[in-house]
Amino acid sequence: MDKTIDAIVDGGKATSGPPLGPALGPLGVNAGQVVAKINEATSSFSGMKVPVKVIVNTKTKEFKIEIGTPPTAEIIKKEAGIAKGAASKDAKAGNIELEKIIKIAKQKSNSLGKDTKSVVNEILGTCVSMGVTVNGKDAKLVIKEMKEGKHEPLLP
Repeated sequence: MDKTIDAIVDGGKATSGPPLGPALGPLGVNAGQVVAKINEATSSFSGMKVPVKVIVNTKTKEFKIEIGTPPTAEIIKKEAGIAKGAASKDAKAGNIELEKIIKIAKQKSNSLGKDTKSVVNEILGTCVSMGVTVNGKDAKLVIKEMKEGKHEPLLP
């Protein structure tokens, strides 16, 4: 029988303390091995909160790990080099290049978008709400440009 543990960990820095250790202990799996695998799989998300699932077979004590994608806002903050979004509607928190947004769109496994262009538009919407400009322009303007097809050559 499988038991699933859902947790949010710091990318590359999970520990056998809470939330993982107390949940893994009663299942009889080696928490150190689980944490090492999680850290290996999440190292590219260093400095971000990452959703993980640990699926443990309670009979064989074997486990597998599924790594989710950090929330879009977390990735934008990292790529733009900012600690948080803008404090007010008119303030600007930082800037991100459109190429980086396209790279983020390709990584997003939990997006509702049907293709890269729609995922890029989702991310641009998050930039709008965070006060992050794109290529030095208001993200709303870049969304309009996407709809007009101005950035098609950049999309895969």
